Amino acid sequence: GGGEQSPSSFSSIALETISDGYDEGGASQAESIEAYLDRFREIGSQTLAELIEEISGSGHPADCLVYDSCMSWALDVAKRVGIAGAAFFTFSCAVTNIYSLVQNGLLKVPLNPGSEILQPGLPPLQPSDTPSFVYVSGSYPAFFKLILDQFSNLDKADWVLCNTFHELEQEAVDWMAKFWPLRTIGPTIPSMYMDKRHEDNWEYGLSLLKPNSDACMKWLNVKPKGSVAYVSFGSVAVIGEDQMEELGLGLRRSKSYFLWVVREKEAAKLPKGFVEETSEKGLVVSWCPQLEVLAHEAVGCFVTHCGWNSTLEGLSLGVPMVAVPQWTDQSTNARFIMDVWKTGLKAQADKKGIVRGEEIAHCVREILDGERGKEIRKNTSKWKALAKNAVDEGGSSDKNIDEFIAKLVPI
Repeated sequence: GGGEQSPSSFSSIALETISDGYDEGGASQAESIEAYLDRFREIGSQTLAELIEEISGSGHPADCLVYDSCMSWALDVAKRVGIAGAAFFTFSCAVTNIYSLVQNGLLKVPLNPGSEILQPGLPPLQPSDTPSFVYVSGSYPAFFKLILDQFSNLDKADWVLCNTFHELEQEAVDWMAKFWPLRTIGPTIPSMYMDKRHEDNWEYGLSLLKPNSDACMKWLNVKPKGSVAYVSFGSVAVIGEDQMEELGLGLRRSKSYFLWVVREKEAAKLPKGFVEETSEKGLVVSWCPQLEVLAHEAVGCFVTHCGWNSTLEGLSLGVPMVAVPQWTDQSTNARFIMDVWKTGLKAQADKKGIVRGEEIAHCVREILDGERGKEIRKNTSKWKALAKNAVDEGGSSDKNIDEFIAKLVPI
């Protein structure tokens, strides 16, 4: 991806690129998603092998390739050039487990709409709690295939690394560790928000969009503690006009302070005059520094689409969540937020799949001022401490990373 990049935060990491086969003009030139993924696999494999070879000649040969689990072909390249390969799964272990159960035929698709799902490593789930690629059979076939292909050669991986922590997903982790050399290494959140052992590590170092940092922080600085609803649906989700309108209605009706991230491409969907009419209570920005915002004491709840990164950030920074899942793994994450970790409320959609304004207002008010909010805040504090402990010295994820490095670099 493109975007703003501050080399300072990458002081010890050299960035190199491989090709997806669409260097002139980008992926939009591909005839279809399938055609893009096929070409990426072909050209990506070739240019990755060349890069590893080039690095090997530089006097600092590569010992291990850590690859995003969705690029399963990268593992074949690693094995071909004779280095270790580590798959890195960037969604929850529960979601990874559901996908692996579908891939090996233990969970049959299409799902039986009326029956509860009882599978190892998972709590009892309704079909609608599973990822949309599983629940809505036949939706996005190219992505569904990509997701199942993650497991096609996983048996050859030397490690399977997951961006989660053992205490958060014990059942799923313990179950999957029976089949793969699974290690939890998360949450992969900059150190200064967690264990504070790396003093200059405040950001991920890559941002797809430029944040309005000053405007957001100045606005938050004068708001009472725990009084603001922060609303963001991530960098990818496209929100329908009806849902956008209902979100606006809900925020207005909640009578709470709100900071709402609406990407520039989505701004036209805002109700006419909304920004001006709500300026006493609300601030609408095109992008903001999410970690900084979530860590701010004025923020009392996070209205989120429940992408895994956002879910982990909310959890690790101890912010109660209002879950408004849209697609992919988000409905599963929302179910865990509400019923397993008990760190938030899931806003219920109507028959058309739209979450109405009154439901959003109700959930926001309930968290900021209601009885359930008190209980949820207690749980968020507990998980915040457990997340920090996992990555701190001697914690479960910290030990796993140390073990991974020790095996790569024999003393």
